Amino acid sequence: MFTFTTLASGSLGNAALASCGDTHILLDAGISAKRITAGLAALGIKPRQLSAILLTHEHSDHVSGLRVLTKKAEAPIYATGPTLWAWYKRHQCDEVRALFRKQEAGTGVQIGALWVESFPTSHDAAGSVGWSIAGEGGRAVLCTDLGYVTEPVRQAVRGCDLLVCETNHDVDWVRTGPYPYYLKQRILGDYGHLSNEAGAELAAFAVENGTRSVVLAHLSQTNNTPARAYDVTALRLTAMGCDPERDISLSVAPADALGPTFRLKEPRGAAVC
Repeated sequence: MFTFTTLASGSLGNAALASCGDTHILLDAGISAKRITAGLAALGIKPRQLSAILLTHEHSDHVSGLRVLTKKAEAPIYATGPTLWAWYKRHQCDEVRALFRKQEAGTGVQIGALWVESFPTSHDAAGSVGWSIAGEGGRAVLCTDLGYVTEPVRQAVRGCDLLVCETNHDVDWVRTGPYPYYLKQRILGDYGHLSNEAGAELAAFAVENGTRSVVLAHLSQTNNTPARAYDVTALRLTAMGCDPERDISLSVAPADALGPTFRLKEPRGAAVC
């Protein structure tokens, strides 16, 4: 059985787990190793059972727990060359570097029972990517931290069963909020983050092409709320004739707790815990 669970998702830290049989893949390690270990334990998994760690990019909210976690996990770490080099330049840890496996954007690799493939994203990071994970006839796509939706993103999302989709902010809240001007420009720019409306458009595209479970993710604590992100996406789906409470599973990933576990290829991608 192929399952997917977010361990945390938001501007303060991100991590998720994809599992299929004895294969367990951690996507990002942007919360403390202690929290990752606790999240894995809640799912019945120990760090040493991790088959691999996939990184989207080197920003701290995606890698802050990596160094300590590898002391327990010792799993190979897959990311683009620029991401791996950016991490190493900052941390200078040869023990972690020995676990690096360069996986360039647009390429894939078999890890146990799961096929993982990266795709490039437009973000102000070194070689940032999203990840597509497939196994047992199901496919999940993690797509956060991008300023706008490119064709490689659309191609990766097309036909997936589960989409973890960024809805980072409300544009008006960013413009009128407390952030300094340069940070507002970064967030709203082509190498920043997807707004609720942009994320809703990506979700609508995915649903039009077969997706039946959408998880809204990477919400800003300052410039968004789960209710706001959900309502914007639900309205967009309703406008295309899709009932988000009946036709698909639409939810928001918790910022600091485990989300529901999704079984891929189950009706509506129904949560199982």
